[in-house]
Amino acid sequence: MFPLGAVLLPGEKLPLRIFEPRYAAMLPVVEKNGGEFGVVLIERGSEVGGGDVRSMVGTVARIDRLTDAGPGRYSLLCSGTSRIRVTEWLPDDPYPRALVEDLPEPDTGPVEWSDVLEKRAQLQLLCGQGGRKDPQLRWIASQLAAPVDYGDGDPVTETFRAASDLPLGPADRQSVLESPDPGSRIDVIDAALDDLIAALRFRLRG
Repeated sequence: MFPLGAVLLPGEKLPLRIFEPRYAAMLPVVEKNGGEFGVVLIERGSEVGGGDVRSMVGTVARIDRLTDAGPGRYSLLCSGTSRIRVTEWLPDDPYPRALVEDLPEPDTGPVEWSDVLEKRAQLQLLCGQGGRKDPQLRWIASQLAAPVDYGDGDPVTETFRAASDLPLGPADRQSVLESPDPGSRIDVIDAALDDLIAALRFRLRG
């Protein structure tokens, strides 16, 4: 297991730099067992040194590329594949370990994207009003620059892609990851966008 200060969603790429001895020791075991490991969000604490509080729902990461960066150091490029739930944390000896189970995706029909797309457009408008002078608004605008076509594919894939594309914070991304189905994920994304729009409007008024 690899606890991080960020949430990995299925379908996302994850670059990692390995320098702690415990994770350097973990890599040969991961490679021997198919090149996959679990990633979970650190809710409280630090990525370095252990002693953290970890989320119980995470994502399987698959190693796509591994580069030796010097003694005990490696650069990885990974892909998030599927969701897992931790059923029991084991001792961190010599690296974080857990018993996990797959989180299946239920069969669902199409989801409704109109509210998410409307609020995405509102964010773009707000960023256009104040983005030239505000670094945060410029960053959000850059996140929204690419055109989207949500709804054209599988709802599971598309809802995770939307959460990845949109400027959501770690807590909202974790809520998306823990949501049981695409419809529930849409509700989480919709509420997160409401909060972000309200915060940006307040920021612009100031």
